[in-house]
Amino acid sequence: MKPQHSFSLTHLMRGCGLAICLLLSACSTTKVQVNVPQHLFNDAAFAQSTPAPNPQAIFQVSDEMRQFIAKEIVTQIRSSSHQRALFNALYTKAQLKLEYDSSYTRNASETFASRSGNCLSLVIMTAAIAKEMGLDISYQNVFVPEMWSRSGALYFNVGHVNIVLGKRHFDDRNHLDKNYQMTIDFYPPEDTAGQRTVEIAENTIVSMYFNNRAAESISAGKLEQAYQFARAAINADPSFVAPYNTLAVVYLRSKQAELAYASLSHALQLEPSNKVAMSNIIQAAEETGRDEEAKRFSTRLASLQPFPPFHFFKLGMKAMEEMDYRVAKQHFQKELDRAPDYHEFHFWIGMAHLRLGEVKLAEQHFNAAKSNSTSSKDHAIYSAKLDRLNALKSQIN
Repeated sequence: MKPQHSFSLTHLMRGCGLAICLLLSACSTTKVQVNVPQHLFNDAAFAQSTPAPNPQAIFQVSDEMRQFIAKEIVTQIRSSSHQRALFNALYTKAQLKLEYDSSYTRNASETFASRSGNCLSLVIMTAAIAKEMGLDISYQNVFVPEMWSRSGALYFNVGHVNIVLGKRHFDDRNHLDKNYQMTIDFYPPEDTAGQRTVEIAENTIVSMYFNNRAAESISAGKLEQAYQFARAAINADPSFVAPYNTLAVVYLRSKQAELAYASLSHALQLEPSNKVAMSNIIQAAEETGRDEEAKRFSTRLASLQPFPPFHFFKLGMKAMEEMDYRVAKQHFQKELDRAPDYHEFHFWIGMAHLRLGEVKLAEQHFNAAKSNSTSSKDHAIYSAKLDRLNALKSQIN
């Protein structure tokens, strides 16, 4: 039986903790024009049972959203700037009662209707409302420390973006005037303070949205849908690297290794040190008989990433299977040292503590797993574990 392969994907989500700050500096980059590489697509291999993804639908404003603008935002504009009125209506007065949900990247109207979404969804919804109000907007890619999540054999490299409302405006003393421009960031300020930002175009945001939907479709086992989203992401911004990797994962899972190799090669031409693409091209090279090339990529990746994402987690899970809970705890702690807020690491180190009879420490980590969970499904799992633990404690007492 062949071992199950794991794949790495890029996913824009990040956990949300709303922050608002002034735009102090933002680096702009001029992208080299990249044409859509039509030779990487294989439409004939994927039946299109649903309409092709529509970029215009991403920012579409619903009647409900227009009513919200008229009732909750326009009424504030007389006593506040347009930007401040939008921010207050959406996020300060909490009329929407937004909830974070990483399970699905929603478009603007879906996010508003469900009152939930990941950070890319919230950026898109905010942008749609701001544009409906006639506000100038721009987007930023925020360079945060590397963060990963997983779903089965899929590993997601998690990125972060935010949105800027209004144009830059300086007062008579050459100070940035916060009444003209503000940045809305859906991540705790302590985690983004001092981080470098790069302004990105809206077509890149569109590409990120479609790439997220492609990754989520792969996770759900819907390869035909994933292909259509990955294709749409590349068409939206051919210079954005992530969708080529996502398309390659679709090809690898549908036994089209040559096309996977071609797509990953294209990604690495655009960004030679992209570790996500490099981790996947190793398998594509092996499956296409390029063994020497696979070895070179493996050596290169090992130099860039000596301990891959979830390396110690896998060792910890192996130790759990062998009932060596002290060793498992050590491995899980190493992962927590790298990603202190990742819910699954807290859950499993909690399980190791529980197996060792360290109930209080187990409870602390189960609570941390629950508070850091990013989907209703995970939240329910951790809540149930805490309920069982509390029931056990009451029996002992």
